[in-house]
Amino acid sequence: MKVDLRLAPTALGAWATAWALTGIARADPGAALRTVVVAASLVAALALGLTAATELVRARRAEPGARAHRLVPGARVRRVAPSSGALGPCRARTASAHLLLILAAVTAVALSVHVRAAGAATLEALAADRCDVVLTGRVVADGSPAAFGRGQTWALAADTLTARAVTSAARGRVAVTTSQDAPPYGARVVVRARLAPAPVGAAEAARATAQVAEVTRSPPAVVRATNAMRAGLLDVTEGLSAQARGLVPGMAVGDTSRLPTDLADAFRTTGLTHLTAVSGGHFAIVLTLVTACAGAARAPRSVRIAVVALVGAGFVLLVRPEPSVQRAAAMCAVTLIGLVLRRPASSVPALAACVAVLLCADPWLARSFGFALSCAATAGLVLLAPPLLRRLEPWLGRAFAFALAVPIAAQVACGPVLVLLSPALPTTSALANLLAAPAVAPATLLGLAATLAAPWWAWGAHALAWLASGATWWIAGVAQWCAALPGALLPWPGGVPGALGLLAASAAVLAPVLARAPAEGWPRSWSDGVVRARRGAHRRGRATLARLRHGALTRGDRRLLAALATVALVVAGATTAVVRVGVGGGGLPAGWQVVACDVGQGDALVVRTGPTAAIVVDVGPEGDAAGRCLDRLGVTRVDLLALTHHHLDHVGGLAGVLAGREVGAAWVSPLDEPAANARHSQRLLDRAGVPRRVPDQGEAQTWGEGEWRVEVSVLSAGVGAGGPPAAVAGESAEGDGANDASLVLGLTAQGPGGSLEVIALGDLEEHGQQTLLTSLRAAGSIGPADGVDVVKVAHHGSASQSAGLARLLRPRVALVSVGADNAYGHPTDRMLDLYASVGARAVRTDRCGTAALVVRGGEIGLACG
Repeated sequence: MKVDLRLAPTALGAWATAWALTGIARADPGAALRTVVVAASLVAALALGLTAATELVRARRAEPGARAHRLVPGARVRRVAPSSGALGPCRARTASAHLLLILAAVTAVALSVHVRAAGAATLEALAADRCDVVLTGRVVADGSPAAFGRGQTWALAADTLTARAVTSAARGRVAVTTSQDAPPYGARVVVRARLAPAPVGAAEAARATAQVAEVTRSPPAVVRATNAMRAGLLDVTEGLSAQARGLVPGMAVGDTSRLPTDLADAFRTTGLTHLTAVSGGHFAIVLTLVTACAGAARAPRSVRIAVVALVGAGFVLLVRPEPSVQRAAAMCAVTLIGLVLRRPASSVPALAACVAVLLCADPWLARSFGFALSCAATAGLVLLAPPLLRRLEPWLGRAFAFALAVPIAAQVACGPVLVLLSPALPTTSALANLLAAPAVAPATLLGLAATLAAPWWAWGAHALAWLASGATWWIAGVAQWCAALPGALLPWPGGVPGALGLLAASAAVLAPVLARAPAEGWPRSWSDGVVRARRGAHRRGRATLARLRHGALTRGDRRLLAALATVALVVAGATTAVVRVGVGGGGLPAGWQVVACDVGQGDALVVRTGPTAAIVVDVGPEGDAAGRCLDRLGVTRVDLLALTHHHLDHVGGLAGVLAGREVGAAWVSPLDEPAANARHSQRLLDRAGVPRRVPDQGEAQTWGEGEWRVEVSVLSAGVGAGGPPAAVAGESAEGDGANDASLVLGLTAQGPGGSLEVIALGDLEEHGQQTLLTSLRAAGSIGPADGVDVVKVAHHGSASQSAGLARLLRPRVALVSVGADNAYGHPTDRMLDLYASVGARAVRTDRCGTAALVVRGGEIGLACG
């Protein structure tokens, strides 16, 4: 079967342009316009060149005798076709049209980036200055739990802002965190907030923190109806089991706010997360049912098309226009247009056209993992699933072959993208999808029926949700069983190299399979051979056992038993290795959130902000130990580098961390002591082009990508810029006051399994810790009922510790970054006893090595390696 790939280069060109320009739009606003000029020039040049070539070929063909034969009376005239290598006018026009289409898509994407960047320029400038503003706009995303579980984060499409007593128009998306619940989706609101910069390449122009949002206009009637349905579904599922409370809303409308953490982990491990991320599968189930009902009612063709279009639009409003939903809705629209025009449906051109159009409308979709996964899965289903089905059908039968070909094709296509999110391979994905498939449609349709009925018929909606919970119970059981299998999640290199490696490995496996023509099924000679071999082995085994009982083994018997023993040992060893890899024994978990690198007598703390990104607090002593640790973790981008103070055991490894990595910004202590170390660090940062500054006390910023997010707040900015050392009375043995000038950071690391609250104390001495304790008590910002999760203990566990601060923080884990057999006697018994008395478990790098922490099932997991 021939696949129409003519529009694929257009989609890929649009995607590459969008990805590149959205990453530099804020840093270089003129880049998009330059791209437009270059693209327009290329369009003109290529169009002129192809036109000239076409006219030249046409003129040569028109020359007398150029390719004609002498006419002989009575002879038959023979038409001579051009050679295969010639550029015919038709072929030239086709090539010209494709090039024009590609360059037109590139131009449209670049113009879209420029227009959106220009509209958001005011927001970005104010965010860079962290200004207090008043924003007016429309809520365009439902709320999700904010860091620390305090309030919610939601999205605002701002159109007006007031700052510095000036009101102006400003169009941009802002991620708003409020201390209360998010306002209803679709409402117009006014927010008084403080802005902060958004991460590079983010769809938001800025981030904002506010107390409340004032609703000035309710959502439109249709949106209010969908809001009531979603809220009603949560109400009618409130009394169901934990898995049903999370999965029924998740599979019906994509609401995963109540999905249990352990079940979410199992879904990620087994590749079942697409069931709770509304996309093409949900559209297919819903619209197939609608089409069947319309056909059963014998509705005219035009009515069926109109009904499907209306249901599709309503479904988009109900589940919210997330990136994967946009892709599915766009393909549905293209298919309906084809039906109206009576054109045959073709999935690949439809997908390519949708990708190009959506990227022109919103170029930031190019950086959305949800959009990438949706497009990759669709491409895998339309390109890989059919040939796999044809090759599996003769061996397995059509039904089972189809059930197996679909998850294999989707997993192969999505694998490289998933590796960018988390460097691991879900080996049980195909099995889990195969086992869960029978329950997907019932869970989705019953959940949607409960959603539609919830605002008007609560009892009936509860009954429908209870029936849906039976289907979700099976899916949850499949996910947890497959996730518990040995080797369910195998480590794999992360980042772009890992994705390319997986793509190459998949191609190497599939190429020989797809290159062979579909077989006719199991050859009879194979089945006869298997039967004969089984009977012969049975007879041989019985004879060997009989001779073994009588002590009369032959040489052949001994060889057979030795071979069996060898095979058993190899299988046992391989199984043990797989189990150890699967449970992460002796290695770092793929989902690590916080890592204390083993750098000897020094500090290097890594907090994850993305698949290959992190925040790094200190870089250890001289050498490349910190750099090697980041390489091992797959960190290629450092969003924030915090150097708490300038002692060599905290800044000595800076060169190794900067080498080969992109570093977004650096925070440093306000006290440049020791002066030589401070000057050397500044030279290295300047040479690498890293902006360096002293943060303000109380300053807070958020970094994150995909499922990873880290909120950083400055609990203490040391001595303060330009002021005398506030900690002279607490000077360390070095005598320079640098220890008590350490930056103290509070970090909340949000990962797929939950959040970790971390306090990094630098090298504060007891006096500095007492000053911090007074400040925290006055602010009331620390001291929740259950304490914090992790404290990076000050000064490598020296005896200079504040008992009051330890009692206030009450950490569950006390991280001690310390060198083995160091000459300082760190960590001291006083420090260990103090933190043990407040219920903390001490984790020491001199014994554990590099220590990785991750939240799983609400508990903190530790891996040493």
